[in-house]
Amino acid sequence: MKLFLDSAKTDEIKWALEMMDIDGVTTNPGHVKASGKPFLTVIAEIAEIFAGTDKPISVEVNPHLDDWKEMVIEGKKLAAMSPNFVIKLPAIDAGFKAVYELANDGIRSNLTLVFSAAQALQAMRMGAHFVSPFIGWKESNGEETTHFIDEVTQIRNVFGFETEIIVAAARNTRQLTNSAVVGADIITAGLAVFKDGFTHPYTDVGLAKFQAFWDDTPYE
Repeated sequence: MKLFLDSAKTDEIKWALEMMDIDGVTTNPGHVKASGKPFLTVIAEIAEIFAGTDKPISVEVNPHLDDWKEMVIEGKKLAAMSPNFVIKLPAIDAGFKAVYELANDGIRSNLTLVFSAAQALQAMRMGAHFVSPFIGWKESNGEETTHFIDEVTQIRNVFGFETEIIVAAARNTRQLTNSAVVGADIITAGLAVFKDGFTHPYTDVGLAKFQAFWDDTPYE
């Protein structure tokens, strides 16, 4: 399973790349706002961090766009900035159509804001390189999401679509684990989620004991 960092903060991205060897980055307008930098400035900085690698960086078109032709124009401009860029488009009619047109031009897309398996199916049919089913928001509203991701994964596998599944808006370690168990390709989450997931209080207890044993034992 690949791990993508859901962030546009370059300090977080650099740390995660060095310490975790993250497999890619996903950004959205909220992350860009949190970076405190202009959109084009921060995505150019992120592209520079990943220059010379094949790690994908998802960058989103203007979310006000509702015309597929305008989405395609902006998507092509963004894709020309970096070979790492993958164009994020919303799961609306114009977004699905833009995915199809960009795929015909060899430009990868990430269909985002997917909240049903049917939306994911359409994204796959239209040639999305990635599809991003959201789980954090659904669980916050009381919906069970493991079956949701399982459905999306089964649809992809049964029909042989080449789309990779990015489980998005993950909020905790259980969501990460459940997504891996049902066979999702990728999970994207904030740095805090990964840090929480890769630590455990018993590890700290055990390490403290081993350190004490070490200190009480002659080295030579």
